[in-house]
Amino acid sequence: MALSRIWAAFIIVSVLVASIKCALFPGDRNLFSEMVTGRAGDTIRIAQIQPSAPASSAPASPSPASQPAYRIQSADGLIRTCETAVTLSLGLIGIMALFMGLIGIADRAGGIRLLSRIVGPFFSRLFPDLPKDHPAMGHMVMNFSANLLGLDNAATPFALKAMQSLQEINPKKDTASNAQIMFLCLHQSGLQLIPVSVIAIRASMRASDPTDVFIPILIATFVATLASMLIVAFKQRINIFQPVILAWVGGFCLLIAALVIYLRQLPADRVQSFSQVLSNGLILLIFVLIVGGALYKKINMFDAFVEGAKGGFDTAVKIIPYLVGILVAISMLRTSGTFDAIIEGIRRVFAALGTDTRFVDGLPTALIKPLSGSGARGMMIAAMQGPQGPNSFAGRLSGILQGSSDATFYIIAVYFGAVSIRNTRYSIGAMLLTNLVSIVVSIFLCYLFFN
Repeated sequence: MALSRIWAAFIIVSVLVASIKCALFPGDRNLFSEMVTGRAGDTIRIAQIQPSAPASSAPASPSPASQPAYRIQSADGLIRTCETAVTLSLGLIGIMALFMGLIGIADRAGGIRLLSRIVGPFFSRLFPDLPKDHPAMGHMVMNFSANLLGLDNAATPFALKAMQSLQEINPKKDTASNAQIMFLCLHQSGLQLIPVSVIAIRASMRASDPTDVFIPILIATFVATLASMLIVAFKQRINIFQPVILAWVGGFCLLIAALVIYLRQLPADRVQSFSQVLSNGLILLIFVLIVGGALYKKINMFDAFVEGAKGGFDTAVKIIPYLVGILVAISMLRTSGTFDAIIEGIRRVFAALGTDTRFVDGLPTALIKPLSGSGARGMMIAAMQGPQGPNSFAGRLSGILQGSSDATFYIIAVYFGAVSIRNTRYSIGAMLLTNLVSIVVSIFLCYLFFN
């Protein structure tokens, strides 16, 4: 119900903002057409600029010809967005089939149950409604592991499989369970050890030190994950200060500290190569472990793979309506100019308070991120392409914001939609509060490291 109301609000606000702009600004008379049929990157003619004639005592001469002014459309319109949503879903079929097939092999070989037993002491306290050694624990571990190393394509199938496993024990099939909410909130916080994509983009933009945002991102995403866990635990009345939970969290803190110390000793080019080797090496390691376990158990691997892959195909197709719906609403917000109005309003408020406003130029990434990961990536690149480049305060801040959390409404629409959950309860509020924590911490860290 909450997602339905938010979706409706996005559409109504977008149309209202567009109507006001069309009525008040002559250059925006074609805004409705842009919202429906426009494409990102289109050149839009917005006005006629009349050059002012220089003051002179000479006889008046004919006024110079007016010059046209243009702007570039920042996002696709409705028609193009629908095509993009379907293309995105179809593009997931291959990767979904591959990893769902591997999960099918691992499940038959007993690998998922083994992972469940390993993390059982921790997850049984964080997910008290889960039965002991339930396969969902193993699926969640694989998802968190893929997220840690920035393997987005691998993380998605594991997350969908985890949601399906949790749905099997959900007593109310149309309502999100406590375990599903805890899992998705932790998934949305976007905890990752190495922000591979952000470092690669900064390197391609000729940043003086592409890895200088690594530690701020690591700290910001870790704080966001802790905040997400505390928020949901408070809502579900889970005692987060149990010795087992504290031991696991403390151990992870030590792991992050050790990784930071090691990577700080490496030159910038070595950090990027190390992250790529580690990430891709993990994928190959998963392949080898699953195939090796299946050989040891003497199961029919190919049949298990095909059976699992069929589920990946079905899931990728099933999420198309949910993806179309949420991306259309996001498109309307962006093309109507609503985001631009919000950013300008924030800038005016902080300027009136006499505070530094450099962070405002990085906020478009933060505002888009809850709605669209790819849109936020575009905003980050735009900030790095600004007048001061990737080494500017806004360029660095946008990189930290991009790496510190995930797309809330995309996650809600896709993962709850995949298991036909309609009542998401308090999950949206918890995720947006985590986003707020992530934004505040990212801004603070950017001033701390780069002021």
